[in-house]
Amino acid sequence: MKVAIVHDELVRKGGAEQVVLSMHKAYPDAPVYTLCYNPERTYPEFKALKVVTSWFQKIGNTEKLVKMLFFPFDIWAMRSMRLKDYDVVLVSTTHCAKYIRVSKNTKVITYCHTPFRLAWRPQSYANVIPKFFLFRWLFMSATALFRKLDKWASRRTDSFLTNSKVVRKRIMDTYHPSQNVTIINPAVNIDKFYVSPQVKDYYLVVCRLEPYKKVDLVIDAFNNMPHKQLVVVGKGSMEKELKEKAGSNIRFLDSLDAAALSKVYAEARALIFPQYEDYGITPLESAASGRPVIAFGKGGVLDTMIGYTDAQTPATALFFEAQTTPCLQQAVEKFETISFDPVFIRKHAEKFSESVFVRKLHAFVDGFSRKL
Repeated sequence: MKVAIVHDELVRKGGAEQVVLSMHKAYPDAPVYTLCYNPERTYPEFKALKVVTSWFQKIGNTEKLVKMLFFPFDIWAMRSMRLKDYDVVLVSTTHCAKYIRVSKNTKVITYCHTPFRLAWRPQSYANVIPKFFLFRWLFMSATALFRKLDKWASRRTDSFLTNSKVVRKRIMDTYHPSQNVTIINPAVNIDKFYVSPQVKDYYLVVCRLEPYKKVDLVIDAFNNMPHKQLVVVGKGSMEKELKEKAGSNIRFLDSLDAAALSKVYAEARALIFPQYEDYGITPLESAASGRPVIAFGKGGVLDTMIGYTDAQTPATALFFEAQTTPCLQQAVEKFETISFDPVFIRKHAEKFSESVFVRKLHAFVDGFSRKL
C-alpha cells in the first residue's frame, strides 16, 4: 500500500506535529507534504523525513505569515499540490491540508484535530474581532466564506479520525460525515519520561504562555499561597506580564532540552493544567513521569485522565470545576491530603504510547481498505 501524509504546516512545535511524527512511525516510507517547513521551529525529528513543501515556502515559513495569508494563499498553495498514484493519503489538519488534490482512486483519511476555528467558532477570537461595525461585518462575512470552503473541502474525506470525544462531537455537528468518526488518541512518547525516586516540593506548569492557557490563574493562586513553590516552563506573548506579577515563590524556565524537561516533570509534586484543551499532551507527559495532574475538568483530560473519587479507587488526576483562583487553590489544598500511586499513573500513561497509536492506526487503515 502506497501512503502519503499531509499536514497543514511545519513551523511550530505542538500536539498536531507530534501526531504527524507518530503517523510516520506507522508508515515510515511515506513522504510528508505540507504548506511550508521551518526545521528550526518544529521538532528536529522532521529533518530525517522526506518533507515536500508547496510554493508558499518561497513566501515564508513562519506561523505569523501562515495565519496572515490563509486566504487565499494557504488554500491556493495547497490546491496547487497534486498527489498522484497513492493508495491512501493521511491528512492531518485543522485549516489548509484538506485542500490537497489527490488522484481519483486515492482514499483520503483525515485526522481532524478540530474543525477550522476561525470558520466555525469565530466568536472564540474575541480579542481579534473588530469593534467598528463595518470591519466587524467584513470579518464575519469572511468567516462565512471560510465555512463554505471548509465544508466543501471536508466532503473530499472518505473517513475521519480525531483525538477525543469532544472533538468527535464537534466534527459530527459541523461536517455531518456519512461514517462515524473514530477516535485514536495522540501518543505520548513514553521513552522520554521516567519515574523518579525523589520528588521535590514544587508544582509545575508546562505550556505556551498565551491567554487561553490560563497561566495567569495559576500565578494568582500561588501568589495567594506564598509557602508553596511553582515552576513555569514555557514562552509566549504573556511572558513579561506573568513574570512581573509572579511572587518570589514562582520560577520561570524555558528552552529546556529533553533531559531537563523530563527531570522537571519527574521531580514535581504535580502538573497543574488550568486550561480547556480539546486533548492536551502535557497531562500524559506528567503521567508518563508517574506524577499526578491537577486539572480543569473539561475537554480532553476526561479522555486521558482518571479523576480522583475516593481513597480506594486509583486515580491519575484531581479535577477542579471552575477556572477561578479560589477553586484552584482549594484543589491544591485538597491534593495535599491525597495519596497517588506513581506506578499506577505510569502504567496508565503506557496505554497512550506511540506503539499503541501505531497499532490502532494500522488496524484502522487496513480495515478501511478491506471495506473498499
